[in-house]
Amino acid sequence: MGVPGALLPATDLMAALGWSALVLFLLALPMAFWGLMVRDRLQRVSTTLVAGANLFLAALLLHRWLDTGHFPVSNLYESLCFLSWCASFTQLLLMRLSPHNWVPALTTPLALGTLAFASFALPSSLQVSDALVPALRSGWLVMHVSVIMASYGALLVGSTLAVGVLLANRDQAVAMRGSSIGGGGFRAPTMAVGEKLANLTSEAFSQAERLDNLSYRTITVGFLLLSVGIISGAVWANEAWGSWWSWDPKETWALICWLVYAAYLHTRLNRGWQGRRSALLASAGFVVVVICYIGVNLLGVGLHSYGWFLGS
Repeated sequence: MGVPGALLPATDLMAALGWSALVLFLLALPMAFWGLMVRDRLQRVSTTLVAGANLFLAALLLHRWLDTGHFPVSNLYESLCFLSWCASFTQLLLMRLSPHNWVPALTTPLALGTLAFASFALPSSLQVSDALVPALRSGWLVMHVSVIMASYGALLVGSTLAVGVLLANRDQAVAMRGSSIGGGGFRAPTMAVGEKLANLTSEAFSQAERLDNLSYRTITVGFLLLSVGIISGAVWANEAWGSWWSWDPKETWALICWLVYAAYLHTRLNRGWQGRRSALLASAGFVVVVICYIGVNLLGVGLHSYGWFLGS
């Protein structure tokens, strides 16, 4: 985001919004880790701070959209801000649907790190909105890029939660006793028979098992979005370049991402993998997504190198 005092007046508001989001993420980070020990109060504070940062990022992206006249994913800085927004939004959605004190501790660093990389690692020339190159002047820009970025956000969050499966309850086995989808907060009920009556009891999921549940559902959504994004990208490529698939480095790594997470879902649904075995595969998926999104683009090669680091 550069130094606020050196920015042009037209970009002052965007700089303020970006810095505000970054500061809120920084404040939320220690709260998220302390929330592992003091659950309720600090967890609520951390979630509130992340919600504020998410709103600032949304305002930043909307302002850039109105200022440039095109969806704000035309360069690496804008897409990183959008990815940070997607990751923090996914975190808030998970905390709304299934509150878990590990979720903020695992996912807040992801949103913070993404925004910090955009703010401090990229040169100032890539933080300025430019006119779209001809190949990007298409209605497919919003459809394809936004869906792909949303899929990356969900997949990265889901894989980060899988890392939590490897860290939580390391002295216990992780084995769900229900469906792989894991709908519900309890294991299968067991009957305890006493001398006078039988009592129906149920044992709550462990921390690792709940994280495994959340990771699986989040990755499933991300995988579906990635599939839609790849298909829409193929349609757009055919319109722009006359070819559905060109084995461009970005396309190749997107396919590798799809195959890794397809293997993850296959092993869960058809092989009965759950817990730490599937978490290891999901954690590998995190690395593949990072290579696909950042690694390939930092080289600035291929048809997807518009406005990126070394290719700009």
